[in-house]
Amino acid sequence: MARVVIMGGGVAGHTSASFLNKWLDDSHEIVVVTPNSHWNWIPSNIWVGVGRMDKEKVIFPLAPLYKKAGITYHQAKAFAIHPEGSKKSEKPFISIEYTGQGKEEEREDISYDYLINATGPQLKFGATQGLGEGSTLGKNTVSVCTAEHAVHANKELLKIFEIARSGKKQKILIGTGHGACTCQGAAFEYILNIEHEAKRAGVRENLEIKWISNEPALGDFGMGGMHLGIVGYVMNSKLLGESLFAERGITWLLSAHVSKVEEKKVHYELIDGTMGEEEFDFAMLIPTFGGADFEAQDKKGKNIYEKLFLPNGFMRVDGDYTSKPYEEWKASDWPSTYQNPSYKNIFAAGIAFAPPHPISKPATSPNGTNITPAPPRTGMPAGTIGKAVAHSIKNMINDGDNAKLNAISMAKMGAICVASAGFGWKEGEVVSFTVYPIVKDFETYPGTGRDTSRTYGEIGASGHWIKHALHYIFIYKAKLKPGWALIPE
Repeated sequence: MARVVIMGGGVAGHTSASFLNKWLDDSHEIVVVTPNSHWNWIPSNIWVGVGRMDKEKVIFPLAPLYKKAGITYHQAKAFAIHPEGSKKSEKPFISIEYTGQGKEEEREDISYDYLINATGPQLKFGATQGLGEGSTLGKNTVSVCTAEHAVHANKELLKIFEIARSGKKQKILIGTGHGACTCQGAAFEYILNIEHEAKRAGVRENLEIKWISNEPALGDFGMGGMHLGIVGYVMNSKLLGESLFAERGITWLLSAHVSKVEEKKVHYELIDGTMGEEEFDFAMLIPTFGGADFEAQDKKGKNIYEKLFLPNGFMRVDGDYTSKPYEEWKASDWPSTYQNPSYKNIFAAGIAFAPPHPISKPATSPNGTNITPAPPRTGMPAGTIGKAVAHSIKNMINDGDNAKLNAISMAKMGAICVASAGFGWKEGEVVSFTVYPIVKDFETYPGTGRDTSRTYGEIGASGHWIKHALHYIFIYKAKLKPGWALIPE
């Protein structure tokens, strides 16, 4: 009998737990530890943030689902990993602190045979002065990172629309709140949906809408941009992004590190070292991400944090973390099994694994400020990696020392992105694109680093119907309804 403990119940963790529960017989135990009581389909939070979808449509409770499936569930936060056990315990274990189920102050140790770190991102609002405190959103801006945040964002947006309806000009600022941010895609969708809703509400002429981002170019998305095949032509994602914004009257400010947020004002630094300010009446700025906070100790209680994690809190896996110039980085530097090199029974999936380097070219201002988008690892990549890690652990349990690990590098993985540009069956629009591979491979694909025959895009209303359908399909999959495993990640 083996016990597999999964820290995190988001896309990566839930996918790992679901497949392990399907593939392994009842003699094995699957345990999920997550501080969240509900599962959230995060891509639809932007629709909650503009009032087009209720919060209840993007979340569902985990406890009844896991009880029915036979998965052990702890609504708790893991705060320590003991991969060698301790003087009191021969088996490796994690320490958890309950956040729900009526056990707010209770702590417990849970032993494991295999461990998956799928804790997702720590929302580091506190990394930017005035954006928030620690992992908590502040009062100066809104967020769509969680369903609750999105509900709050919509309430504040409606207030702006009411003021604009009275004839008073209002300024909206959307983008990233730090020079090292990832997840530009969520902000990109949100700004396009706000502009769409402003037209629908008849207040667009009284709104100035502006984009601020750490990206070096529109459409970079932390992937170094893309060359997309569109209706027989190859278009750079920079041109596509600029066209979308220009057509909608959205202005932009790029290569910007937001250093401080005050009431209705942000302070920023550009890549050339110049400083500036931008005023706003409503702002949604994505925070930078970090790994979850953990302690790590060996059997004698010695700190072994560096064996498991990088300083940013993301877990070491089988990537090449050697420091070297950008020109020397290779696609082969990226991990493929997501196994920790020191402890072979520990894996990481989704945001929790440490990327060996950015995909976009690193950039530093003359003041020494890093202004480089971090690599995206959410959504489709998170689910794909979560399933691959589960497959590896299943093989290790069934085949022992002869087990073959399931390898899938982001340098050999494609992704599909369906980005909403406005909600509505008749007037809604979507920018959809596929990219292969996610991490550029200049050795295999000289020039662009990607297979241009498999990297293409499309804009149109039909994409909105697809995105809306995908919302319900993936909720269905996550609820483990009949045939769920047949639905691709």
